[in-house]
Amino acid sequence: MSMSITVPLDTNDNDLEVVGGKGRSLSKLVRAGFDVPDGFQVPTETYRRFVADNDLQERILELAKPTIHEGAISFEQASADIAQLFAEHELSVEQLTAICAAYNELPGQPPVAVRSSANAEDLPDLSFAGQQETFLNVSGAEEVAAAVKRCWASLWTAQAINYRHEMDIDHRAVAMGVVVQEMVASEVSGILFTANPVNGDRSEMIVNSSFGLGEAVVSGQVTPDTYVKPREG
Repeated sequence: MSMSITVPLDTNDNDLEVVGGKGRSLSKLVRAGFDVPDGFQVPTETYRRFVADNDLQERILELAKPTIHEGAISFEQASADIAQLFAEHELSVEQLTAICAAYNELPGQPPVAVRSSANAEDLPDLSFAGQQETFLNVSGAEEVAAAVKRCWASLWTAQAINYRHEMDIDHRAVAMGVVVQEMVASEVSGILFTANPVNGDRSEMIVNSSFGLGEAVVSGQVTPDTYVKPREG
């Protein structure tokens, strides 16, 4: 049975291999009753179908090799070449139609965040934080579809390729899901760590917060306020 090109944000089929790390976590939050901004997901199979339809897999793997720059290995050229591959190929009519339809079903067609959700992220022993792309304040159905393709390409950023190289993760095994969510005009945003990332203490939680969007905290554009709280229970 073929998979849908898009799936609901609260999909029950939320395995890591189906919707990626962010998609899996958000689906579980929605289904648990938490207040999560509305949206939809583009599962990893849609990425795989795009790659297969355009015969990109072997070309990507051939390009995903390091060069030597100033005595150190670099994946910058590999990443740029792979990004160009994605830019040169269009979504199929079915993919474009399905993604545009899912966006148009959001009430008022709001600005959205288009977020990468790879199948090799948010794992117990691995962290791809900040290595793949999120695009904020995207408006319009075709613009959202284009941002989805750019998220797919970001599976192959220099940082992500290098990290997989260092962690001995097979490039053939990775795929990218995408989460599309309505933007929230937040006055204050923050990030909660359920274990202290500085010392590894699991009895402490840390919140980093700042005014405006959370992207400023994630990208290091601001020095956030930091709160350390004991875990209870």
